Amino acid sequence: MSDLPTSEADEPTLLHFDDNTLLPMLFGEHDQHLSRIERQLGVSLVSRGNRLAISGPPDAAHAAKLALGALYARLKIDLPVTNAEVDAVVRMALSGPGADGNAAVDAVHSESLIIHTRRRRITPRSPGQLTYIEALATHNVVFSIGPAGTGKTYLAVAMAVSRLLQGEVDRIILSRPAVEAGEHLGFLPGDLRDKVDPYLRPLYDALFDMLPAEQVMKYLANGEVEVAPLAFMRGRTLSNASVILDEAQNTTPVQMKMFLTRLGENSNMVVTGDPSQVDLPKGQPSGLHDSIDLLSDMEEVAVVKFTDADVVRHALVTRIVRAYEARDRANGEGGITTRARKKPSGTAKSTTADRPE
Repeated sequence: MSDLPTSEADEPTLLHFDDNTLLPMLFGEHDQHLSRIERQLGVSLVSRGNRLAISGPPDAAHAAKLALGALYARLKIDLPVTNAEVDAVVRMALSGPGADGNAAVDAVHSESLIIHTRRRRITPRSPGQLTYIEALATHNVVFSIGPAGTGKTYLAVAMAVSRLLQGEVDRIILSRPAVEAGEHLGFLPGDLRDKVDPYLRPLYDALFDMLPAEQVMKYLANGEVEVAPLAFMRGRTLSNASVILDEAQNTTPVQMKMFLTRLGENSNMVVTGDPSQVDLPKGQPSGLHDSIDLLSDMEEVAVVKFTDADVVRHALVTRIVRAYEARDRANGEGGITTRARKKPSGTAKSTTADRPE
């Protein structure tokens, strides 16, 4: 960290914190959180006692003020602050000017947006995730599309686990199309679970991240959590359940119709996919594209589109996604588009959410 500025064109912004005991967690070990904010926003942060001086371009200084205020608010309600949270609040602070940036940053410590699971309390880490969590809470069917690393599947599983723990649903059903084996899995060794597990492993990983291992195994054994390939959904009515279809870009229109019409009483569905990673045979239309085009105007259906700005994995992943998207644009390859529709008052945005992050 540098000394307090002595000659700046703009007066530094001063922040005062009323609880000194939270500052070590706010600043990070060896002030690593402050250094991270400085590096990402191009500002100078100087701490002295319970005061912090922010110097730099006005917009960057304002973003730093929002970010630090949000991180401090997280600590006051006993939410953790790690490098990931620091990156998240900076991302949110840069998501829009003025009130938009304020609202996005406030979301990372909003009690109403926390998803509660046994092992974690999960809050949005990008503007797209904020829209997604709101849509999950207010719509019967949610489509989420976008690149890898944006939290599409993770947040859907988190919301399903939270609903199960609170008694809002009786079971969770997680599914994926086993495209690589053409959904004819008999040639693979082992019993049914051995055959399909390799394709469903990311869903298991999300479950184990949110629940103790023994509880996951108990739920799997008694059927409260079911993980199955898409082919096994045919002929069923899924009532009192949170149902998630992952990697839906690899479904056909017939499979997607079959899946969506399984929806029963007191159930909700989330359909996730990345239109840039279609593994279907050449010339075979994607059921994800088809269903969004057909259903996006329905009031009970939300469509949330993530962009590369919503990637919350390693920063390199964002650059990789952007490189591929730039090449696809140059080659004239488009992604899924949706018809915009008016958002109902008091509900989450349910149309394509193009935004910088």
